Amino acid sequence: MDDAVNASISEPLDIVKLALGEKVFIKLRGDRTLTGTLHAYDAHMNLVLSQVEESIHTVDVTDDGQPLQPRVERRNLEMLFVRGDGVILISPTQ
Repeated sequence: MDDAVNASISEPLDIVKLALGEKVFIKLRGDRTLTGTLHAYDAHMNLVLSQVEESIHTVDVTDDGQPLQPRVERRNLEMLFVRGDGVILISPTQ
Protein backbone atom coordinates (compact mmCIF):
# COMPACT_ATOMS: atom_id res chain seq x y z
CA MET A 1 0.00 0.00 0.00
CA ASP A 2 1.03 3.57 -0.55
CA ASP A 3 2.72 5.34 2.42
CA ALA A 4 0.25 8.25 2.25
CA VAL A 5 -2.68 5.82 2.48
CA ASN A 6 -1.06 3.93 5.38
CA ALA A 7 -0.51 7.20 7.26
CA SER A 8 -4.21 8.12 6.91
CA ILE A 9 -5.40 4.78 8.40
CA SER A 10 -5.39 4.79 12.17
CA GLU A 11 -8.63 2.93 12.95
CA PRO A 12 -10.92 0.47 11.12
CA LEU A 13 -13.48 3.01 9.90
CA ASP A 14 -10.71 4.91 8.11
CA ILE A 15 -10.66 2.10 5.54
CA VAL A 16 -14.38 2.60 4.90
CA LYS A 17 -13.74 6.35 4.59
CA LEU A 18 -11.30 5.65 1.74
CA ALA A 19 -14.11 3.82 -0.10
CA LEU A 20 -16.49 6.83 -0.16
CA GLY A 21 -17.58 7.45 -3.73
CA GLU A 22 -16.21 4.06 -4.80
CA LYS A 23 -17.91 0.79 -5.70
CA VAL A 24 -18.06 -1.64 -2.75
CA PHE A 25 -19.14 -5.22 -2.08
CA ILE A 26 -21.21 -5.77 1.09
CA LYS A 27 -22.17 -9.07 2.67
CA LEU A 28 -25.30 -8.99 4.84
CA ARG A 29 -26.98 -11.40 7.22
CA GLY A 30 -29.53 -13.68 5.61
CA ASP A 31 -27.36 -14.73 2.64
CA ARG A 32 -27.65 -11.38 0.88
CA THR A 33 -24.94 -9.42 -0.91
CA LEU A 34 -24.88 -5.91 -2.31
CA THR A 35 -22.66 -4.17 -4.83
CA GLY A 36 -22.96 -0.42 -5.24
CA THR A 37 -21.41 3.00 -4.80
CA LEU A 38 -20.87 4.05 -1.17
CA HIS A 39 -22.10 7.57 -0.42
CA ALA A 40 -22.26 7.71 3.39
CA TYR A 41 -21.72 5.65 6.55
CA ASP A 42 -21.66 6.12 10.30
CA ALA A 43 -20.13 4.45 13.36
CA HIS A 44 -23.00 1.90 13.46
CA MET A 45 -22.18 0.85 9.85
CA ASN A 46 -25.44 2.29 8.54
CA LEU A 47 -24.74 2.80 4.84
CA VAL A 48 -26.15 4.79 1.93
CA LEU A 49 -25.52 3.24 -1.49
CA SER A 50 -26.51 4.08 -5.06
CA GLN A 51 -26.70 1.98 -8.24
CA VAL A 52 -27.09 -1.15 -6.10
CA GLU A 53 -27.34 -4.75 -7.24
CA GLU A 54 -28.76 -6.98 -4.51
CA SER A 55 -28.28 -10.75 -4.69
CA ILE A 56 -30.27 -13.14 -2.49
CA HIS A 57 -28.80 -16.65 -2.26
CA THR A 58 -31.27 -19.45 -1.48
CA VAL A 59 -30.89 -23.21 -1.12
CA ASP A 60 -34.23 -25.04 -0.98
CA VAL A 61 -34.53 -28.59 0.35
CA THR A 62 -36.77 -31.46 -0.67
CA ASP A 63 -39.30 -33.05 1.69
CA ASP A 64 -36.71 -35.65 2.70
CA GLY A 65 -34.10 -32.97 3.50
CA GLN A 66 -31.94 -33.17 0.37
CA PRO A 67 -30.63 -29.79 -0.81
CA LEU A 68 -31.67 -28.61 -4.25
CA GLN A 69 -29.60 -26.53 -6.66
CA PRO A 70 -28.79 -23.09 -5.15
CA ARG A 71 -30.76 -20.14 -6.56
CA VAL A 72 -29.70 -16.51 -6.82
CA GLU A 73 -32.32 -13.77 -7.16
CA ARG A 74 -31.08 -10.36 -8.26
CA ARG A 75 -32.62 -6.91 -8.31
CA ASN A 76 -31.29 -3.44 -9.07
CA LEU A 77 -32.03 -0.40 -6.92
CA GLU A 78 -31.26 3.24 -7.57
CA MET A 79 -30.64 4.20 -3.92
CA LEU A 80 -30.56 2.11 -0.73
CA PHE A 81 -30.16 2.71 3.01
CA VAL A 82 -28.65 -0.32 4.79
CA ARG A 83 -29.07 -0.67 8.53
CA GLY A 84 -25.71 -1.38 10.13
CA ASP A 85 -26.67 -4.32 12.35
CA GLY A 86 -27.07 -6.50 9.25
CA VAL A 87 -23.64 -5.73 7.79
CA ILE A 88 -21.06 -8.53 8.03
CA LEU A 89 -18.38 -7.37 5.57
CA ILE A 90 -17.51 -4.34 3.44
CA SER A 91 -14.88 -4.62 0.71
CA PRO A 92 -13.83 -2.37 -2.15
CA THR A 93 -14.31 -3.85 -5.61
CA GLN A 94 -11.98 -3.50 -8.54
